[in-house]
Amino acid sequence: MSSKQNIKQTLKSEALKLPKEPGVYLYFNDKDEVIYVGKAKNLKNRVNSYFSKDYDNAKTRILVRHIVRFEHIVVESETDALLLENNLIKKYQPRYNIMLKDDKTYPWICIKNEPFPRVFQTRNLIKDGSKYYGPYTSVRLVRVLTKMFKDLFMLRTCKHNLSDENIRKNKFKVCLEYHINNCKAPCVGLQTRQDYDIQIEQVHNILKGNFKSAKDYLKEQMTEYAKNLEFEKAQQIKEKLEILQNYQSKSTVITSTQGNFDVFSILSDEKFAYVNYLKVVNGAIINVHTVELQKKLEEKDEDILPIAIMQIIDNQQQGFDEIKELILPFNVKFPYANVKITIPKIGDKHKLLELSQRNAKYFRLDKIKKRTLISANRRTDEILQTMQKDLRMSVPPKHIECFDNSNIQGTSAVAACVVFKDTKPAKKEYRKFDIKTVVGPDDYASMEEVIYRRYKRLLNEGKGLPQLIIIDGGKGQLNSAVKSLKKLNLFGKITVLGIAKRLEELFFPGDSVPLYLDKNSVTLKVIQHARNEAHRFGIEFHRNKRSKNFIKSELENINGVGAKTIQDLFSYFNSVKEISEAKFEDLKKAVGNKKAEIIFKYFQDKENKK
Repeated sequence: MSSKQNIKQTLKSEALKLPKEPGVYLYFNDKDEVIYVGKAKNLKNRVNSYFSKDYDNAKTRILVRHIVRFEHIVVESETDALLLENNLIKKYQPRYNIMLKDDKTYPWICIKNEPFPRVFQTRNLIKDGSKYYGPYTSVRLVRVLTKMFKDLFMLRTCKHNLSDENIRKNKFKVCLEYHINNCKAPCVGLQTRQDYDIQIEQVHNILKGNFKSAKDYLKEQMTEYAKNLEFEKAQQIKEKLEILQNYQSKSTVITSTQGNFDVFSILSDEKFAYVNYLKVVNGAIINVHTVELQKKLEEKDEDILPIAIMQIIDNQQQGFDEIKELILPFNVKFPYANVKITIPKIGDKHKLLELSQRNAKYFRLDKIKKRTLISANRRTDEILQTMQKDLRMSVPPKHIECFDNSNIQGTSAVAACVVFKDTKPAKKEYRKFDIKTVVGPDDYASMEEVIYRRYKRLLNEGKGLPQLIIIDGGKGQLNSAVKSLKKLNLFGKITVLGIAKRLEELFFPGDSVPLYLDKNSVTLKVIQHARNEAHRFGIEFHRNKRSKNFIKSELENINGVGAKTIQDLFSYFNSVKEISEAKFEDLKKAVGNKKAEIIFKYFQDKENKK
């Protein structure tokens, strides 16, 4: 008898000694790692079944083959077993257990655990006592919400530690947000913590779907201002109420069934299960989320759904005591007695369940499409071989660099170099170039300069050279690049081509006939991607440079004004125009009396000369 058969016989003998009670069992491998956690109504029968028969499912056979020992924990009931199973799965992350896929790709709204809490978008959940709402499938919705909170409640955005001691010691100064009426300046004690916390409470209410509390809060403020004849402030509150009501009407789906429900549905295929979750508060759907779970042992929907519900509710940062009613497609064991489980067949609750099932269906279709795309991306070697063949190269183009010039009427002339590794952008290796030796709008000379500078430096630093250089332009720009490569003795060692935008023609040095590739060719798609990325990167750099040059010409030319003064000005004002039109007292607040006199006089003299 082999050692594996001996182990199986030993495990079977140990299983027969187990009690016929509900509980949880843990399987360990030869490295003493937990590889599977399971729950059972009858521990003896369930565990013994693994070692008493041959499974048709190959995955289960592999699991059994790796088990060298097991442990068990007896509990009071099957629902207690579910709760313990969920906790142990989270603790050990066993290889053969179903678990939710990572939600880090989705955005959350964080209410930070700190004095005067900030409210912001994040993809990282940090267990520091902060409250997280989400995950949201739409980044746009998260941005709309965070902007709305800022508009409604004038919440701070700075990262200062606003402890009582720091505020008392006057460690901070009011910033531009206070001056433009976006913040009440709690940093200098102009807003109390009690007042700020009331506003944060309303943010919590809105994110939980309780719009009534937030609207009542705003209405009370509006009424108070009106009583005190502060009609302008009352009007501002009225406008905030309209913002909130407009968001509520657009963001929620109202059902005729009033109440708070958590709706779950499940759809599965051979390899994956998809669980959709609808959060319904006061008859309004305030959140929709679908998760994907990879099947490990051909689990049934009845086994998957309860553990998925537990993990989803955990991930939602939601207490189980907040769950009042679950709407489900079938009955499950749930470890909290105060939770009502409803399996609707007709009516509004059934419509909610159908809506959840449709969401799961569309999520599955989307995942299938994405997996097909990912599968295509994994064909990197195949794509590179195709490019090598199409472009008549001696080696596959694992390292590609693409160049583009950018200027407007010869001003702020720049160039961009983007780098692709294995057909994917390597953004950390992108490079920007200011054109130094060319006067006026001369794309050909600019390209010659940039190519020479780029590869002269790589040679001097001993860094790797690309296998393919792409020039955004036709024959003229290509010939300019070739001149520089010849000066560096690189021509013929690196494939270089130009791509003309009009017909997507590919030009090679010395070849008068361009190459036309099929529009669906992977080679052309990679080249176009590199060209488009170089154009985007170059335009962005050019725009930034023009902006900096404008600031420099307007402010650095003022005698007595240096970089520090300019920085102080822009921490107080939004633009050069605002600075030029500012009153002397405002300039004085930003940079002090002496500098304010210089700046004020400069713009006064400039105005008088008009």
